[in-house]
Amino acid sequence: MATQPTIVIVVDDNPDFLKGAARLLTVHGFSVRTFNSAEALLEGNGVQTATCLLLDIHLGGISGIELQRRLAAAGSKCPVIFMTAVDDETTRKEAMTTGCIAYLRKPFEPQLLLDAIGKAAA
Repeated sequence: MATQPTIVIVVDDNPDFLKGAARLLTVHGFSVRTFNSAEALLEGNGVQTATCLLLDIHLGGISGIELQRRLAAAGSKCPVIFMTAVDDETTRKEAMTTGCIAYLRKPFEPQLLLDAIGKAAA
């Protein structure tokens, strides 16, 4: 029986980050879907197929934290990895309260992301 591919959904409003993350993850054998906003992900309705979500916290519209809350309220159990370039104690606590499996501060070492995805896929 074939194994299921690991599907990572990345949501970030920085197109350069999306491109770089997609390249990194594809090189490591992951299937990647990128979205430039929380709203685009919600409209795309593909969360149920994902192995995990990599969400930027500070997006232009709905924040990554609010996106996670909405998905959880809708019944999603998809593991979430939060990332942010603007790190502070309040944001970190709020992210952890929503049930993320990892919290990464940009810029982060690629291996930290790969390890977090491995944890999500386990």
